[in-house]
Amino acid sequence: MKKIFLIGCLGILGFSSCDKVENPFPEVIATELDYTLYPGGDSVAYAATEWPTFTQSTNTLRNLLIEDFTGHKCIYCAPAADTAHLLIEENSERVYATAIHAGPTGLGSFQSTDATFTTDFTNAEGIDIGIHFGSMPGTVFTSNPKGNVSRILTGGQHFSSPSEWRSLVSSNLSVGLKVNVQSQANFYPSTSGLFLHTEVEVLDAGLNTDDLYLVVYLVEDSIVAPQKMPPPAPTNYDYVHRDVMRGCISSNWRGRQLEDDDLLNGKYYLDYSYPLPGQYNPENMHLLIYVRDNVTEEIYHVIKQDIQ
Repeated sequence: MKKIFLIGCLGILGFSSCDKVENPFPEVIATELDYTLYPGGDSVAYAATEWPTFTQSTNTLRNLLIEDFTGHKCIYCAPAADTAHLLIEENSERVYATAIHAGPTGLGSFQSTDATFTTDFTNAEGIDIGIHFGSMPGTVFTSNPKGNVSRILTGGQHFSSPSEWRSLVSSNLSVGLKVNVQSQANFYPSTSGLFLHTEVEVLDAGLNTDDLYLVVYLVEDSIVAPQKMPPPAPTNYDYVHRDVMRGCISSNWRGRQLEDDDLLNGKYYLDYSYPLPGQYNPENMHLLIYVRDNVTEEIYHVIKQDIQ
């Protein structure tokens, strides 16, 4: 890890020049990234040519995240995934979804592998999330498929059945934006190095920023692998698993707390460097970036960031 102090107005190739930036980075900021993932390892060159600047966002709309807790041996999980995908298509760039292969006890029989179901869709962070919500007293998250819409507490529950997702999406898309997020990613195939830069603006003065955490999911767009289907349909050996959550970038599933050290000119800037594992095709991957409340668990806003 190296530390670099970035001085002045930093531009990124192909993006707005300094004289057009409405909300430039402050004159002096500090961050730590692994610059060995940048070809040549020159942190000064990265700062001068690759570091993004963010213009003032005018976004007022809240995006929603459907977390679909699923398993490839769950016979009713494929219809739930269809529901999530349809809601994405109907609400383009406002609703996102991810399939988390975990149950209320973490790893269950629905997620297990064998000679037929050979693909391991699980990851440590997804399992921990399942255990966290599955262990809440009185939770309805007792089996797959279950999920949530931005973990919004409804009737005392974070989770609901897939049949309820549509109404939850409809009733919450019009809720005012409390936290805004912007991002920019740079990926370098020669090193498999991913750099992610984010800007978080807390718009609701009633929120306690000490409770706000930024989370980044690594998501695989699609994977063809067997999936059990509802009877009497047989197992679908060419099933397309969509938006599979593959883990978290940096920290654990709780994310990185918004801290005073990240606060610059009234906004929070959190940066990441990450070596993309070799088994993943960057063209088939994306990031889901969201801000969660550590007390209520509500996800206040989510955005999608393509890697390539």
